[in-house]
Amino acid sequence: MADAKIPADIAKMTFEEAMKELETIIDKLDGGDVPLEESITIYERGAALQRHCEGKLGQAEMRVQKIVARADGSAERAEPTSFE
Repeated sequence: MADAKIPADIAKMTFEEAMKELETIIDKLDGGDVPLEESITIYERGAALQRHCEGKLGQAEMRVQKIVARADGSAERAEPTSFE
């Protein structure tokens, strides 16, 4: 399922927006008051939101790894980073 396409509306979200919606979905599902069909639909959306968040975190991790600490404690960029 990791290869599943992320819907366009989710792909445009910031990490924070996606996490907020994911938390709302989790709260709904935890409440147990959602009909089965709706549960399946929002679970699928939650899975897409999770993949999006994981992708954003992976991008951030790669950017952080490109920063190297100098001996004096300051940081220098190891290689150019593109900002998307």
